[in-house]
Amino acid sequence: MSGRSREPATIEEVAAVAGVSRSTVSRVVNGSTAVSPSALDAVQRAIAELSYVPNRAARSLASRQTLAIALVVPEDTTRFFGDPFFAAIVSGINARLQRSDYVLNLFIANDDPGDKMASYIRGGNVDGAIIVSHHTSDTFVDRIAASVPVVYGGRPVRHREGDYYVDVDNVAGGRAATEYLLSRGHRRIAMIAGPLTMPPGVDRLEGYRQALSAAEVAEGPVEDGEFTTDGGAAAMRRILDAGDPPDAVFVASDLMARGALATLAAAGLRVPEDVAVLGFDDSPVATSVSPQLTTMRQPSFDEGEAMASTLLELLAGRQPRHATIMAAELVVRESA
Repeated sequence: MSGRSREPATIEEVAAVAGVSRSTVSRVVNGSTAVSPSALDAVQRAIAELSYVPNRAARSLASRQTLAIALVVPEDTTRFFGDPFFAAIVSGINARLQRSDYVLNLFIANDDPGDKMASYIRGGNVDGAIIVSHHTSDTFVDRIAASVPVVYGGRPVRHREGDYYVDVDNVAGGRAATEYLLSRGHRRIAMIAGPLTMPPGVDRLEGYRQALSAAEVAEGPVEDGEFTTDGGAAAMRRILDAGDPPDAVFVASDLMARGALATLAAAGLRVPEDVAVLGFDDSPVATSVSPQLTTMRQPSFDEGEAMASTLLELLAGRQPRHATIMAAELVVRESA
């Protein structure tokens, strides 16, 4: 036996042991789903047998790829780290990227002074970007989309032909939430909406209005809760201060619903006996409050996985669906 260490296995050796082509091994290594289960198993066994380690640096240099993806979140850090929605989205994205060669770079910014972030992304430092939670004022998003392949988390603010995005059906979700409150006999239904600078804020409000119109029930007061706990509390206070309190309120996020519950409790109103409250997201917040929230479950983890999968398809030169729309599901608990 030679004392010299064995040379690292090559992709050609893996292909020979697995009995497949070099391109099949490459697809497996790069996380492609376009491989049969039998070929995938053979390649994985060959990789383990040969202790094959992909030479990512060499592949990146040869293909001019960085093997990095940017996740751009146009929010401040307080909102990003305080909203469980983002944790679920990032977990889904990361789960998908773990099955690929790509790494994730996170950019959190509700503004881009001096164009620093956009310039970095446009400078060839990432291969593509996922943009989540954008507003109409986030013009730097357009500069990013003009330079690298982009997948949006949520319907784009300014939708253009050729955009790729993954979203929950917010209109249908808002409509189903309001229809449930109507089915429980509520007729004075208020809404705490998200910002109308964001598609989810617009779409969930539209669903609420569609349900009331179909039932020929007058629209209740609508207040912007900014998708935050404090914003939800303040919005609920404005609704109560206007007089004639509602008998139900549809709140467009669980975080805002948490704030609304606090305001109702401070006003001496019982939930759901005096005012029913229905949220949106089914985040951990929904089961951490009392009473526990009836809410619309948003498949945030699955959305994150789908965003990453769509971008990986684009980067591999394939043509995924332009729009992936998922359904929100009613979860009945104690608050409505």
